[in-house]
Amino acid sequence: MGVISRGTKNAFRNGVRSLSVILILSIAIGLTLVMYMSLQTVQAKIDSVKSNIGNTITVSPAGIRGFEGGGDLLSQDSVSKISQIDNVTKVVSTLMDHLTDNTNLQPAQEAGGFGRRQQMGTSSNTITNSNQTESANHDFKMPIMISATNDLSTTLNLNVSKFDITSGEKFDAGTSDNVALIGTSLASKNNLASGSTFQAYDKDVKVVGIVDTGNTFGNSQIFMPIRALQTLSGQTDQINSVLVQVASVDKIDAVQTKLKDQFQDKADIVSSQDTSKQAVAPLENIKTISLYCLIGSLIAGGIILFLTMIMIVRERRREIGVLKAIGASNLLVTTQFAVEALVLTISSSIVGIILGTFLSNPILKVLVSNNTETAGRAGQGAADSHMMMMRVGAGIINGAQGALRDLSATVGISIILYGLLAAIVIAILGSVIPSFIIAKISPAEVMRSE
Repeated sequence: MGVISRGTKNAFRNGVRSLSVILILSIAIGLTLVMYMSLQTVQAKIDSVKSNIGNTITVSPAGIRGFEGGGDLLSQDSVSKISQIDNVTKVVSTLMDHLTDNTNLQPAQEAGGFGRRQQMGTSSNTITNSNQTESANHDFKMPIMISATNDLSTTLNLNVSKFDITSGEKFDAGTSDNVALIGTSLASKNNLASGSTFQAYDKDVKVVGIVDTGNTFGNSQIFMPIRALQTLSGQTDQINSVLVQVASVDKIDAVQTKLKDQFQDKADIVSSQDTSKQAVAPLENIKTISLYCLIGSLIAGGIILFLTMIMIVRERRREIGVLKAIGASNLLVTTQFAVEALVLTISSSIVGIILGTFLSNPILKVLVSNNTETAGRAGQGAADSHMMMMRVGAGIINGAQGALRDLSATVGISIILYGLLAAIVIAILGSVIPSFIIAKISPAEVMRSE
């Protein structure tokens, strides 16, 4: 009988023990497979989140959150100096304002309870009579937001998910002409089309295009060149926020430091790297847990098989002595036990792969549920930054939280092959060492002890 067939037969020589070893090993191998799949899934999601965040830094006036707070806007002169910083590839400026009574446009959004609450909270006159309150609420119209920029190629600074021109064309962002792009909802509400005009700040503004931003808020806005809005609104050389694009991710810290030196306490400076760390923190926690569990399950599987094979080879001392007495070499004896261990391990691997396939997503969901609260705290931390990065960061954080909820491990052929490779490694480590040690004993010594 050949060494392979003899090793295969010996693997099931003791049915109860073989079944016990297979069950225990299958759990270890299944857990190894689950942790490896979790690592792969989480790492892919981390890479995706980081690539979506990009290499940007946002600068906004200190103490100002959109149209709330107090302080001064950034000046054009201070912003111009940003482009002179090493590794800065693009500087995109944004100015925002509200149109109220100085326009002939009707807002696309109804005030609703939330809008009326803001109106009452910011009203300069306290209304005590209930009839007056109802009348004020009835007459109140939502202000129309205008966002102006010097670069339409980077719409991240406009806080929109997309920027699709449905008719007309984009304006030249560097012009000072009174031209605008109108959101689809606002255009529909006021029967505007490309080539139409409307009044803003009591001046005529030409509609050069209609834009779909992918959400109701953006589609109710007006988008203009920044120089035009600065002139119309009387905010010459004033800027609400600046999006700074850096040459590479590893240069962000250096550029951020120089920006802080330049603006001191006059601006809040938040980098995408800060947001990135907050967004992927829960994913990194899952990755760390998965890695430790992967290492632990591999070690556990190796120890289980190692102890099992030590017990088996000790039981077969006489058999080993007989084999050596009839001329079997140490290598032949070692190979026989290695084959036996390999058969046990491959049998365990089949069961383990099945277990891992069914348990991968439930276990991953348990890991996710323990880290969702961390993601929520990260989102709250991001919300404490200035308005633009708050919106961008909140979207990324929410995306990361959504990514946590939507994480799903997939078993592919590569995963199965890695599982089998792990099983082979466990089998070799667990069988070769004890069998080689016992095979070095002389036949005479074995017979004497028997």
